[in-house]
Amino acid sequence: MKSIQQEQESPDHSRAVIWIDHLRAKIFSMGLSGVTPSVVHAHLSSAHLHHKANTIGTGRVQDDPTFLEQVAKAIASCTEVLILGPGTEKTALRHHLQDARPDIVLRAETIDHPSDAEIIALGRKHFRLG
Repeated sequence: MKSIQQEQESPDHSRAVIWIDHLRAKIFSMGLSGVTPSVVHAHLSSAHLHHKANTIGTGRVQDDPTFLEQVAKAIASCTEVLILGPGTEKTALRHHLQDARPDIVLRAETIDHPSDAEIIALGRKHFRLG
């Protein structure tokens, strides 16, 4: 899977399905000519969401403040986006995109950890791409 820096934008890929959690966003740009996968990684101080018990602080690892903006840049050419994920990160992305891109059509659904093929199949079904 390509990193976001390697992805080449295709004008006919106006739709995307994104599976997101606190560590990464798997992005599948879709169009009539096929699917272009990419991934954006969050840069966290720890891969774990919570610290151990009896430690000082809130107990929660700080989010990467640039993560959602990097995902938004990866789908800059998209007009419709389906956001999938197991937790609250999908909701945070939906709110971020609603503020940054009010012209985009968004839908979010809860789904745990599907395979890449399952994500693509859900996107094709949602966007009626065959």
